[in-house]
Amino acid sequence: MVQKAKILLVDDRPENLLALEAILSALDQTLVRASSGEEALKALLTDDFAVILLDVQMPGMDGFETAAHIKRRERTRDIPIIFLTAINHGPHHTFRGYAAGAVDYISKPFDPWVLRAKVSVFVELYMKNCQLREQAALLRLQLEGSGHAGANHEKEPAGLLAELSARLAAVEEQAEALSKQLDDESADAAAVATAAHLERKLTGLRRALDALEPGTGGSSAVLPSQG
Repeated sequence: MVQKAKILLVDDRPENLLALEAILSALDQTLVRASSGEEALKALLTDDFAVILLDVQMPGMDGFETAAHIKRRERTRDIPIIFLTAINHGPHHTFRGYAAGAVDYISKPFDPWVLRAKVSVFVELYMKNCQLREQAALLRLQLEGSGHAGANHEKEPAGLLAELSARLAAVEEQAEALSKQLDDESADAAAVATAAHLERKLTGLRRALDALEPGTGGSSAVLPSQG
């Protein structure tokens, strides 16, 4: 069963959170509410999120300050942030949002279809990264097994390698399709860069898997980093 991605919705107004839930419910992912910046930071301590929708104007800790805290934490610094704001102070205000680490800056009222499409891209990228980490974990187990097997390495069954190769091929195919979709839709630069990073990690993982094939010195393969 494929685990659902979590999307963090941060807004001090309950009616805005309800509206976001209504728009994003069609994505069939897990929607998590936070009514303040402090509450959002607490949620980020324990859960992993695919994307954060963050209201700019909030009492106490506003969206800019919340984003700054998120980007300072190693655990959360790479989570995409989409700023939502009901006011528009011009280019300087927008620049401040991007400087705070946002991948997008959307003024209310926004087009529900556009917001849902933007969020879905980051959910897809998150899911591909999760699949990639699973493949890397399986490869590490295989490498550790190969090291313990020693001289008996050549006698190990090739079934696991074949299964890993097939699963990796499926992720590669999905990543390629996603990259083409991003190109066709002239997507945000941040989304395109994230997809390119994912493809590079997939290439490294494929090389590591190929190195495990009999006769290629499998135990010396080096896995790509998952950072």
